[in-house]
Amino acid sequence: MTKKEIADLLERNHIDLLSWLESHENTKWENGPQGKWTTGQQALHLLQSMKPLNSAMSMPKFVLKYKFGKANRKVRNFEAVIKRYEERLKEAPQGATFKPSRKMDVPRVRDKSYIMDRLHIENKKLVYKLKKWKDKDLDEFIISHPLMGKMPVREILMWTAHHVDHHTKELQEKY
Repeated sequence: MTKKEIADLLERNHIDLLSWLESHENTKWENGPQGKWTTGQQALHLLQSMKPLNSAMSMPKFVLKYKFGKANRKVRNFEAVIKRYEERLKEAPQGATFKPSRKMDVPRVRDKSYIMDRLHIENKKLVYKLKKWKDKDLDEFIISHPLMGKMPVREILMWTAHHVDHHTKELQEKY
């Protein structure tokens, strides 16, 4: 995917998420299906997953190279990234999740507006940073993903767009 395609997908998926959250009844923010995250926890999880990516994309490139190395393979296409993610999800132990999202408190309704604003801001920052990066750097520098391991930045951005869509669809279907 091109930078523009990724940026457009990130924006479109976040608009869909935020529109759904906005129209979702406040009384349901603190509730969810039995044994699943609440609506608020889903939103908070997405926020928690975007913040480290924004931080990593703000680092000097030499720091990323030092911490994670450089890509040693070609970038996968969107479909391959998503297929790999789905496979890794199936292989992961039941209940395994991104460390900051483990044992997450249930965000209160009074926090809904703040979380939604932060999601919007973090997405805008991410799209801005994506547009500033050179294409070759998106393919060359890697970042570690908690489930999928080291990935080129372009792949982790595609995954992030999918991740938002994945949770939005889950919310729409089950909540």
